[in-house]
Amino acid sequence: MGEFTTTIEHRLDQAYRGLQEARSEGDHYLADSLTAEIEDLRRIAVDNGVTLTR
Repeated sequence: MGEFTTTIEHRLDQAYRGLQEARSEGDHYLADSLTAEIEDLRRIAVDNGVTLTR
Protein backbone atom coordinates (compact mmCIF):
# COMPACT_ATOMS: atom_id res chain seq x y z
CA MET A 1 0.00 0.00 0.00
CA GLY A 2 1.42 3.35 -1.00
CA GLU A 3 1.73 6.46 1.09
CA PHE A 4 -1.11 8.16 -0.83
CA THR A 5 -3.48 5.28 -0.11
CA THR A 6 -2.43 5.16 3.53
CA THR A 7 -3.02 8.90 3.90
CA ILE A 8 -6.48 8.74 2.28
CA GLU A 9 -7.51 5.82 4.49
CA HIS A 10 -6.16 7.52 7.63
CA ARG A 11 -8.00 10.76 6.86
CA LEU A 12 -11.20 8.82 6.13
CA ASP A 13 -10.91 6.96 9.45
CA GLN A 14 -10.49 10.28 11.27
CA ALA A 15 -13.44 11.83 9.43
CA TYR A 16 -15.71 8.85 10.12
CA ARG A 17 -14.81 8.92 13.85
CA GLY A 18 -15.40 12.66 13.96
CA LEU A 19 -18.71 12.25 12.16
CA GLN A 20 -19.89 9.67 14.66
CA GLU A 21 -18.92 11.94 17.55
CA ALA A 22 -20.55 15.01 15.96
CA ARG A 23 -23.78 13.11 15.42
CA SER A 24 -23.83 11.80 18.98
CA GLU A 25 -23.33 15.35 20.29
CA GLY A 26 -25.97 16.79 17.97
CA ASP A 27 -23.49 19.04 16.15
CA HIS A 28 -25.21 19.21 12.77
CA TYR A 29 -22.83 21.74 11.25
CA LEU A 30 -19.76 19.64 12.04
CA ALA A 31 -21.54 16.50 10.85
CA ASP A 32 -22.36 18.18 7.53
CA SER A 33 -18.77 19.40 7.17
CA LEU A 34 -17.33 15.97 7.87
CA THR A 35 -19.80 14.33 5.48
CA ALA A 36 -18.59 16.68 2.74
CA GLU A 37 -14.97 15.87 3.62
CA ILE A 38 -15.70 12.14 3.43
CA GLU A 39 -17.35 12.56 0.03
CA ASP A 40 -14.36 14.57 -1.22
CA LEU A 41 -11.84 12.02 0.05
CA ARG A 42 -13.78 9.15 -1.50
CA ARG A 43 -13.95 11.00 -4.83
CA ILE A 44 -10.20 11.68 -4.72
CA ALA A 45 -9.57 8.01 -4.00
CA VAL A 46 -11.71 6.85 -6.92
CA ASP A 47 -10.18 9.44 -9.27
CA ASN A 48 -6.74 8.04 -8.40
CA GLY A 49 -7.61 4.35 -8.59
CA VAL A 50 -7.52 3.72 -4.85
CA THR A 51 -9.72 0.85 -3.74
CA LEU A 52 -11.25 1.64 -0.39
CA THR A 53 -12.10 -1.04 2.16
CA ARG A 54 -14.72 1.10 3.87
